[in-house]
Amino acid sequence: MKLFKETNIDFIGKRNYFFLLSLALFLAGAASLVLKGGPKFGIDFKGGTLVYAKFAEAPRLDDIRKALTGVGLDVATLQPFEEAAGSHELKIDLNLAEGEETTSGQDKIVETLRGVYGGDESKIDFNNVGLETLADRVVSNQKIAESALTTEQINQGVEALLAFRDEAPQSGLVTDFSQLTSVSEVNPDIISALQEEAYLGAFAIKGGGYVGPKIGKELQWQAAQATLFALGGMLVYIAFRFEWIYGVAAVVAVFHDVLITIGFFSIFDREIELTAIAAFLTLVGYSMNDTIVIFDRVRENRKLTRRQPLISLLNLSVNQTLARTVLTSGLTLLAVACLLIFGGEVLRSFSFALFVGVIVGTYSSVFIASPILLWWQDLAAARAGRGRRA
Repeated sequence: MKLFKETNIDFIGKRNYFFLLSLALFLAGAASLVLKGGPKFGIDFKGGTLVYAKFAEAPRLDDIRKALTGVGLDVATLQPFEEAAGSHELKIDLNLAEGEETTSGQDKIVETLRGVYGGDESKIDFNNVGLETLADRVVSNQKIAESALTTEQINQGVEALLAFRDEAPQSGLVTDFSQLTSVSEVNPDIISALQEEAYLGAFAIKGGGYVGPKIGKELQWQAAQATLFALGGMLVYIAFRFEWIYGVAAVVAVFHDVLITIGFFSIFDREIELTAIAAFLTLVGYSMNDTIVIFDRVRENRKLTRRQPLISLLNLSVNQTLARTVLTSGLTLLAVACLLIFGGEVLRSFSFALFVGVIVGTYSSVFIASPILLWWQDLAAARAGRGRRA
């Protein structure tokens, strides 16, 4: 399939403009990193506690931050987001407390939020309770004890109620007991007992995690190793498959892509998490593949037109692969954009890295990797000329 007819665009002639663009992006990213004290790592790398909470109404950020710091918690991030319209969700990221190695701050976060939003100490919070605790509380209710319901029926009813609570659109947060009446397989006596034994909290903890400082440092080193090993392996492959300068050009282009993408993370105040490292490795492979396609066409054209200048060969090769590049990169970018918009907060770092990386990686294959070959040829010709004069 041909997207458009043969083109004859002077891509390599415009390389200086893109060098300046890359330099501007690099300097902007570097300045942002310096001003912010380096990359913003997620708890995967720095250690700490992460909690995702959903609220019945828009979370009161100032009250929550004040309450968390008031109990001695080091709040790194309070970031509101919405998985769906009106979901009122909040990402709470705590830095690791001094001397803290194995304990998690999640329980403290829940206690603090209850202090902010209130609760009934004589009852359990239906929005933040597990199956076993809820079943035990319902069984202990006098109405249930006097009913003819079996233990199996009670457990099945409780399971159905929790499943209803956790499915969309509730997604962990029930705001009115009347909503539970729509669960047809649950005996009304169980719902009645639930109203006596539980209350509906104004928030629900949807998930979270904890990472110790030692694990965080190990993950940083392993992430760096994985990226460097991937680049080294590709350099060896391309040097064997083509020439060593082709490998150097491809690796420089990939370094360019990763560094600019990290700069964008800093500029847009995004955290670098494990999913972002997965995206960086994906980007390395994607950008390298795009570059190899162009280099392979350069090698083929060199055999067919040995006397043609390299700059003409590079332009010819880029134009010949342009339709493929536009189709591949365009469709990839469309898929990544959908993931960025609809994929949710958990995948935000991954999709953001790929979105930026696909754009930067596509133009670097043309305007960074290819001109390096031209620069090397000019340098070699200059050296040869000096050698003859000597």
